[in-house]
Amino acid sequence: MSKSKLILFSITSSVLLSLAWTSWFTGLILIVVFIPLLIVEHHFYENRNNHGSRKVFLYASLTFFIWNILSTYWIYNAAFVGVVAAVTVNTLLMSVVFWLFHITHRKLGNSFGYFGLIVYWIAFEYIYLNAEISWPWLNLGNGLSKDIIFIQWYEYSGTLGGTLWILLTNILLFRFLLNYSALVKFRERVIQVSALVILIFFPMLFSVITFMTYVETTNPCEIIIIQPNIDPYTEKFDGLSNEEQLTILLHFADSLVDSSTDYVIGPETAIDDNIWEKIIHQNRSILRVQRFVDTYPQTKFLVGIVSRKNYEPGEKPSPTARKIIDTDAYYDVYNAAIQVDTTDKIQLYYKSKLVVGVEKMPYPELFRSLEKLILDLGGTTGSYGIQEERTTLNDPVGKARIGVAICFESVYGEYVTGYIKNGANLFCVITNDGWWGNSGGYKQHLTYSSLRAIETRRSIARSANTGISCFINQKGEILQRTKWWEPAVIKATLNLNDNKTFYVRYGDYIGRVSGFFALIAIAYTLVNVLIKKK
Repeated sequence: MSKSKLILFSITSSVLLSLAWTSWFTGLILIVVFIPLLIVEHHFYENRNNHGSRKVFLYASLTFFIWNILSTYWIYNAAFVGVVAAVTVNTLLMSVVFWLFHITHRKLGNSFGYFGLIVYWIAFEYIYLNAEISWPWLNLGNGLSKDIIFIQWYEYSGTLGGTLWILLTNILLFRFLLNYSALVKFRERVIQVSALVILIFFPMLFSVITFMTYVETTNPCEIIIIQPNIDPYTEKFDGLSNEEQLTILLHFADSLVDSSTDYVIGPETAIDDNIWEKIIHQNRSILRVQRFVDTYPQTKFLVGIVSRKNYEPGEKPSPTARKIIDTDAYYDVYNAAIQVDTTDKIQLYYKSKLVVGVEKMPYPELFRSLEKLILDLGGTTGSYGIQEERTTLNDPVGKARIGVAICFESVYGEYVTGYIKNGANLFCVITNDGWWGNSGGYKQHLTYSSLRAIETRRSIARSANTGISCFINQKGEILQRTKWWEPAVIKATLNLNDNKTFYVRYGDYIGRVSGFFALIAIAYTLVNVLIKKK
């Protein structure tokens, strides 16, 4: 096969992969996206005595580089260095996984080789979901987020189940096309075609039936969502004062709130008014929110804030704590969610899945001296503080227990199940997607919330400062979506749910099992390499 054909096949895979992350094309294209790249790999497998494995790495790098650029180019709106880092790291890791599959394939043959591709890729995605440096935006299972009618089975498998399905269908379709002419017997062709039909269409049929028959238990909670649409570059942290921004927020809330409203929800970092937690009840912005709640005592006000906590003398600072200049005092800064109600207790949740390079420096114990390089994309520089537990914000009368995912946290399926295990019967996503401009970024982020709704069977209220705000039901359907770059306020009734799905109970078990078998496959491949060398 000529070099130009190999390049063409590699580019074809990258374009097909990218289509799944557009807003106008179905993610079901993913069941065939790897076939062109597998053709490239097969060519080098068949001619392995004449070509080294590094060539597979290079062609795979071409595929994954173009895919990453086309699907996540929008990061440059926030920071050019961000898109360079994300694309470079993702391309390298994905190419290593595919190259490792090729090594296993050429040393151990077809069956073990393609098994290796499946467990290596899923193990990579699982590790990426849980690593200190994490950017799992393009995990394959995420690519089906627009096709909710066909992925209702995510409540059992999570997105890694989607990745497994995608890899299996690609491999079996490729092997079927490759060996079709060799299947002389009609019976053999019927068996393979039947197996493919079952693999592809049975999960989809099961999902459609589930989608059509799923009925939410009636347990209503009336919610108002505010989208203030404050420009994060020219208004949020420099143009409008905190008082002016809060006035916009309260004006929108007042326009729809009534005696039946349970919650008013505002977006990420909507209030950044030098809020020190020790004296939070004295903060002028919090006092204004408190007065609003006193006017509507049945209503809880949930909104994103930037808070600060100082450490008492003798108290050990966290690894993310900052030192107050010319003193021995330390404090932490949090990207937080707050609930204000008629009780004296103000509930807080701290965002804990932070964006590397924007909200945190990884391994702060090792790289504390580099924290000054953290980009200022939230009104502060340096790493934010975090919390260990996925705590909920609770209705004082015990009705709703809300799990709040702040922006990037909504990308992590098993992470989100932590809120449910701690009692969440309703889910909320607060975000500020305006950093990315009018691009595919905020649209992709929106559909990922549908995945969380399906996995947990929790209704979701989504408040975006700029982006798309909406309500999402327990089947992942997006309801009452607002428009991009328009201020808006919407109201709906969502149902609470206390049941736990299979995925909530067991999380990313597919990733853990794949990681185990990936280690075995790597060890077995290495042993065979050493034996053949001897």
